[in-house]
Amino acid sequence: MEPTVQSFSPELTAGAVMSSHVVTVTMDDSLATIRHLFQEHHFHHLLVVEQGELVGIISDRDLLKAVSPNIGTLSETDRDRATLNKRAHHIMTRNPVTVQTTTPIETAAALMLEKKVSCLPITSGNRHLEGILTWRDILRTLINPARLRS
Repeated sequence: MEPTVQSFSPELTAGAVMSSHVVTVTMDDSLATIRHLFQEHHFHHLLVVEQGELVGIISDRDLLKAVSPNIGTLSETDRDRATLNKRAHHIMTRNPVTVQTTTPIETAAALMLEKKVSCLPITSGNRHLEGILTWRDILRTLINPARLRS
């Protein structure tokens, strides 16, 4: 059975579709901590906050580029393990593209395509983190609009 695809209603916003449960790290958290969070939670993005304000984002791909591929293998050396001591601020993307809860979902989706990003942190005017909107959230809503929060 194929899913039925719906069009978005004009008043549908990023806040109605976003995930409000967001796991965050600080700029000084180690890559070992970040690696553990990615493995434990099975998601693709971690948001970096300092004093309640969004300052960056780390993708699982950013982590893969920064950590030695020999970690966890028989070839692992002290030098490989040392890559896990780097800090979030070394690999994060600073000042990520964001939208607000009131941003229309079509605007947010177009921005994701334009900026070539797979998620958008949702912030209030003062960069206070409200949630995260991923391409999966958008697709789930398109396929199953009943998923929306009231």
